Amino acid sequence: MRLSSEVLDFFGRQNFVIITTVGKNGVPHNACKGIVKAYRDGRVYLLDLYCGRTYRNLSANPRMSLAAADEHRFRGYCLKGRGAIVPVERIAPSVMREWRRRMRSRITRRIIRSVQGDKGHPRHPEALLPAPKYLIALAVDEVVDLTPGHLK
Repeated sequence: MRLSSEVLDFFGRQNFVIITTVGKNGVPHNACKGIVKAYRDGRVYLLDLYCGRTYRNLSANPRMSLAAADEHRFRGYCLKGRGAIVPVERIAPSVMREWRRRMRSRITRRIIRSVQGDKGHPRHPEALLPAPKYLIALAVDEVVDLTPGHLK
């Protein structure tokens, strides 16, 4: 499925999204994941640094969704499709460069906000994140616009 420029721009501004996978017991599992890059052809790459429940769920059932909202603009989207685990050795160099660029940007913003007196986390969590061992590649089948109809 092709993603519109509006959807690509929206997800390009997101630092993270909430993804939902389904466990073997049929119970949904939500987790925050860093968004690396969304492409017009419907591929979305997500960062999953901790090989936990999301990894296990996707290994057993590839169906997943991701959602994000911008409360200031009162807009949001949910992308539904099939997720796949992509080992680090199969990740395109351009995707890894984008991940490093996003991490540098997040660390820089956190430092600037801290210097300006907006004290967040006492350490810089992004600087402590492990290097990715894999990414999640979502092949989007459906885009759901979460914006209320009367505001479109």
